[in-house]
Amino acid sequence: MPVVGVLFSGSPFFDTERWRAFLQGLGDAGFVEGRNVAIEYSWADNQYDRLPALAAELVRRRVAVIVAAGGPASYAAKAATATIPIVFQFGADPVGTGLVASLNHPGGNVTGATNVTVSLVTKRLQLVRQLLPAVTMVDVLVNPTNRAATEPQSQELQAAAPTLGLQLRFLNASTADELDSAFTTVAQERAGALLLTDDVFFNSRVDQIVALAARHAVPVIYTFREFTTAGGLISYASNLAEMFRQIGTYTARILKGAKPADLPVMQPTRFELVINLKTAKALGLEIPPTLLALADEVIE
Repeated sequence: MPVVGVLFSGSPFFDTERWRAFLQGLGDAGFVEGRNVAIEYSWADNQYDRLPALAAELVRRRVAVIVAAGGPASYAAKAATATIPIVFQFGADPVGTGLVASLNHPGGNVTGATNVTVSLVTKRLQLVRQLLPAVTMVDVLVNPTNRAATEPQSQELQAAAPTLGLQLRFLNASTADELDSAFTTVAQERAGALLLTDDVFFNSRVDQIVALAARHAVPVIYTFREFTTAGGLISYASNLAEMFRQIGTYTARILKGAKPADLPVMQPTRFELVINLKTAKALGLEIPPTLLALADEVIE
């Protein structure tokens, strides 16, 4: 029975839609966990310094494929092996960061999917302007321990803010306690809104972040729809579950003999704007009709 090694930067997410989608991608190709494929799970729990040892252990166990979820896990997996196939998922530019030679022809033993995070942060900042036209100051939540994801998003936001008449203040958080402190600061300083950057730690703390936003009555612009369906205000991104399903499909193809070098890096073809009207009402916000008309899903 082949073994798939899962290397994840964050916390376990077995009960999430994205993980079920990954297993579906495997299942659609005929692989069922426990029946004809085994999965070895390795979770760094947002302690990125643990990733090299976890990746080395998967290599030592001679797994058939390593699935690396999150940028830090992807870099650790590539550093650990040049022979075991790696299928990654993360938001940064895989070419610019050196993971692959090109999107169409990755080369080597690495391929996967990117959700083109950097190009979406400006769109989310534009949503602030559309949703809250009187706002002049926006807080931005970043994870300082994940520089590969944080820095390009921060640079993109800093370039876009002046054209929208907005000032930015960056707040750091890489632990649950720091998330609490960041939201307290947002509430005390009374910035008009908070923009969440795409980061594996934030994506693993959906319930905590949404609860903090509700407790402090902060309008937050989120990344993935998982936040909005959990009670967040508004999100704009690719569909994370669909991306994990595709990763499952790629993993299955490799188990059947495909080479990562021949599998183009997958990119999203559709982006979702999701708005939670119940949350907007609780915050005393009226969503502009023009924005509602653009929404892919409106939660009432």
